[in-house]
Amino acid sequence: MIIKIRRANTGEENIILELVKTVLNDYGLTVNTLTTDKDITDLEKYYFRNNGWFAVLECNEKPVGTYGIYGMKNNVCELRKMYLLKEYQGRGLGKMMMEDAMEVARGLGYKRMILETNKVMFKAMHLYQKFGFIEYKPSHLSDRCDFAMWKEL
Repeated sequence: MIIKIRRANTGEENIILELVKTVLNDYGLTVNTLTTDKDITDLEKYYFRNNGWFAVLECNEKPVGTYGIYGMKNNVCELRKMYLLKEYQGRGLGKMMMEDAMEVARGLGYKRMILETNKVMFKAMHLYQKFGFIEYKPSHLSDRCDFAMWKEL
């Protein structure tokens, strides 16, 4: 099995959207490209031209996971779209993506990472806690999210 994390390519938005839909469906959640998921309709605009990054995790050249580093203000970035297909969970791939995401964020100059998630995604929440993320109460959460966390990088 050949595992690789690579930069997402412009034009892969539909492939990424389908992967995100698949993962969310497993948790009874849905995609909304008008609000919460608008950022994956144009990776160049929302990530690469915004001091960010979007990555695809491949297994034998098949996209099986994603994550995005979304630039905020004051040296803060948001971890977005951290998803891994169910059949690839429990193999250390989420840990690999998290380590890569933090390294990329530091390389882009960020000092703090925030994220939003939903408590039904308990495996992801456990991973974030293992990496030292702690809960905070933001003034606003995205449509399908009910929990926010942060970590100093």
